[in-house]
Amino acid sequence: MKIATYNVNSIRSRLHIVLPWLRSHQPDIFCMQETKVEDAGFPLAAFEAEGYTVAFRGGKQYNGVAVASKRKPQKVSFGLADDPPDPDRLAVAHFGDLVIVNAYVPQGQEVDKPQFAYKLAWLGRLKAYLLQNFKPDRKLVLCGDFNVAPQQIDVHDPGRILGHVSFNPEVWKAYEDVLSWGLVDVFRQHHPGEPGQYTFFDYRVKDSVGRNLGWRVDHILATKKTAAASSGCVIDRATRLSEKPSDHAVIYAEWEGKL
Repeated sequence: MKIATYNVNSIRSRLHIVLPWLRSHQPDIFCMQETKVEDAGFPLAAFEAEGYTVAFRGGKQYNGVAVASKRKPQKVSFGLADDPPDPDRLAVAHFGDLVIVNAYVPQGQEVDKPQFAYKLAWLGRLKAYLLQNFKPDRKLVLCGDFNVAPQQIDVHDPGRILGHVSFNPEVWKAYEDVLSWGLVDVFRQHHPGEPGQYTFFDYRVKDSVGRNLGWRVDHILATKKTAAASSGCVIDRATRLSEKPSDHAVIYAEWEGKL
């Protein structure tokens, strides 16, 4: 079993990366964020030609989530339970007793703006959603772009970056509260204390990938037993080095056999 997540930053602009990656890596489940396309314009046929079914919800220019899978899910839902539901930020797919939750957490803009308060509240609403709908002893993987770098080693310059909407005590607390429901950071389980491992490299920073000036804000989290059964977790930096890339890289986790 291989589960991957990728902030594509416009799926129609990244098909030249996504489709070859699907062919070469053959993930069972491929979660996408920031698809930035209305549902009628989603390139469904391109995925189906590769043997994938896709559940998606999006709008023009902003947000958007999609779950591509080799096996059709029995059930898919979008959005949070309360208002505003944000259906283009959360997709939940059920594959037998395995649940995949694909999240695109708000970025927050600036700490003194309402968007940051909304981000903190959104993480709290995500925790409430998990509490209301699932138990931490089941097979569940929560992945996506969290817009949170949770540790000092998850950014290239923690002293300078401290206070950013994705790297400050308030957002750390909100993120840890989500994990406290019963989730494990699968990447850190396999790479404890390892610095310099990033999933996001800003377009605006010259040669950010070559200089390794990045952030680890894309995560694969899993319930404890599910995480313990995983055999590895990898950030595929090559996807960020491709021609006309997203500013994010693919990250994927593997399990021996089926979950």
